[in-house]
Amino acid sequence: MGKGWKCLCLRYGREREVVRMNERRLPAEWEKQDGVLLAWPHEGTDWRPDLDRVEPVFAEIVRQISLYERVIVAAPDIGRVGRKLNEAGVARDRVALFSVETNDTWTRDFGPITVMHGRDPILLDFAFNGWGLKFPACLDNRVTRRLHCEGAFGCAALETVGLVLEGGSIESDGRGTILTTAECLLGPNRNPHLTRRDLEAALGGIFGADRFHWLENGLLAGDDTDGHIDTLARFGPDDTIVHVSCDDRADEHYDSIGAMVEELGRLRSRRGEPYRLIPLPWPGPRFDGDGNRLPATYANFLVINGAVLVPTYRDEKDAAALQAVGRVFPDRRIVGVDCLPLILQHGSLHCVTMQLPKGTLP
Repeated sequence: MGKGWKCLCLRYGREREVVRMNERRLPAEWEKQDGVLLAWPHEGTDWRPDLDRVEPVFAEIVRQISLYERVIVAAPDIGRVGRKLNEAGVARDRVALFSVETNDTWTRDFGPITVMHGRDPILLDFAFNGWGLKFPACLDNRVTRRLHCEGAFGCAALETVGLVLEGGSIESDGRGTILTTAECLLGPNRNPHLTRRDLEAALGGIFGADRFHWLENGLLAGDDTDGHIDTLARFGPDDTIVHVSCDDRADEHYDSIGAMVEELGRLRSRRGEPYRLIPLPWPGPRFDGDGNRLPATYANFLVINGAVLVPTYRDEKDAAALQAVGRVFPDRRIVGVDCLPLILQHGSLHCVTMQLPKGTLP
């Protein structure tokens, strides 16, 4: 093996790959992590009328993650957060609280996206504009930099990126392939000056990616993100894609989700073979008090070191969803977390979390 190369053994089932150590790589979510970042709901957010319902959900997410790795929580009132975590029986030595002002709680989209440069992490701080200027985001857009200044990420390098991008809009297989949706990334309210080819060139360099799978179909009613991929389809180990599926012909999603599944069937892995596709069940429709449909999706799960946290919705399909995710991650504990309160603000479990790969935390 020539100079400048080093064998980096990554576990993808039976696969082992050699990665050039001076290049960037966007890890897959199932790789080793140091921790997970969350932002706590508070009265200055849209959660104000539902705090009593949603804070226990956040506490349970923190509790489950802390069983396997560390948790960082950003909040303007860390005293309140500490009391809520104590009430939930969370091991406080596994949780670090940082006093940071926030607009909202969706750290998947304003938290750092971490790439590896060899064994060194680089925290990428993209611009966050409230999903295309839909919602206030000035405080959320500063969270990553504030946490970095407070030492939350130790000596990890921080890089500001002059592009608008949310973490929920991309999926990485850890080997240079990005899965995304055209509806979101090519929308006029994020980077209107860039074409598809421009974005592939820019993001390819930033993430060390050389393959992009663009989905043209699939969008959940009530979704404010313009079709984030983490609500629709997710990469798994061994060239697997787990995806939502709609078997109800009377449902408004039936045609678009069906077209998306056909697209997924046409995709090919780096080896030139079809991906192993694992369908997720379709939960029954959920609505807010005004009759607007809420984006309940089982694809919004979070992979952590020894487990996968899967959102549930008090639905008859919950058990089948847990079983489907278990097929993708047979070596991890599959944990259902009641996220019905989360979808009141049009997001779910993956949306409120951001994993921090191994080497990121001090």
